[in-house]
Amino acid sequence: MKKTAIDLFCGAGGLSAGLEMAGFTVLAGNDIFQAAGRTFCQTHPNARFLPGPIEDLSVEAVMEATGLQRKELTVLVGGPPCQAYSVYNHQRSMDDSRATLFREYLRIVDGLRPEWIVMENVTGIYSIGGGAAVRAIKDELSAIGYKVEEKVLRAEDYGVPQERRRVVFIGNRLGLPISHPEPTHGPGLTPFVSIKDAISDLPPLENGEDSGAKAYASEPNCDYQRLLRGNRTKVSNHSAPRLGAINIERMAHIPPGGSWRDIPIDLLPAGMKRAKRSDHTKRYGRMTWDGLSCTVLTKCDVHWGAYIHPDQDRAISVREAARLQSFPDWFEFSGSRTEQYVQVGNAVPPLLGRAIGEHLNLLFLGADREAA
Repeated sequence: MKKTAIDLFCGAGGLSAGLEMAGFTVLAGNDIFQAAGRTFCQTHPNARFLPGPIEDLSVEAVMEATGLQRKELTVLVGGPPCQAYSVYNHQRSMDDSRATLFREYLRIVDGLRPEWIVMENVTGIYSIGGGAAVRAIKDELSAIGYKVEEKVLRAEDYGVPQERRRVVFIGNRLGLPISHPEPTHGPGLTPFVSIKDAISDLPPLENGEDSGAKAYASEPNCDYQRLLRGNRTKVSNHSAPRLGAINIERMAHIPPGGSWRDIPIDLLPAGMKRAKRSDHTKRYGRMTWDGLSCTVLTKCDVHWGAYIHPDQDRAISVREAARLQSFPDWFEFSGSRTEQYVQVGNAVPPLLGRAIGEHLNLLFLGADREAA
């Protein structure tokens, strides 16, 4: 039986791509971000993109676009915008309008009545309102017949070369047992995928270089590169932001694994000259080949975190950020470079999405065996 999915707050479609890897047919995606919508359309040609704010999206429009009737959808997935829940937002409150967008997701759930639901968000959702957002999600889903469990998943445990924590809610209206995917990578398992595994085959770039599609620097030298490259011979979206001369001078002092602490004090930004040595631990960080990336954000800005290339004096490119998020190289991002970084940073890593999809398959199989 065909397993179908609809992706709300889909962005460029990272979660959709992961579900497709796991054998799901993605029928539609919705998002307000136009550049992400163009990317979604290009990378999910068999799905319908439904543009605009979710507040304006009717259940009837979704059913008309997908040909589904109520209770026919296998899984509805989505990640309401995370800014209100993020640990970087120190004004977290249930009064923030973005913190209530999950209720729009619940409205669509109630209208479509999918068999399963998956919601993804940042761990900061536990802090908002003293856990009120998490309780509201579970209580409101329970009120319409869905049992839900949530768990913090670590992207690196599923083959993503990045330290990334996300809360994943899984639920169903069928009364079936709920669990989350077990790690596949880490101590005693397949080794973590390193930054070297992720990006070492990409061609070198100068600061600010954007020369279009380029040939790879080498043959793929690990399974991760083979998986993400597929049969491509050139790589796109491999462009780096242009940093000013002062930042290039600062980077010359930072070794692999180093940070702002390695920059001579006279070269530091004024605000950082007064910083404690314990502050800003990731700022002006240079990656190490054998390590994991820090969380890829919507700006791979060297002022924000460890986004300096391991041995080139520049910030990582859009494609390098996408590799660290586990996007395949055929996944081309539309829009300006700034918009491309936003799409990459906001996405669910496709390999994490694949792990969730494959685990749902196991849950379906278990349910079928019980029914038999």
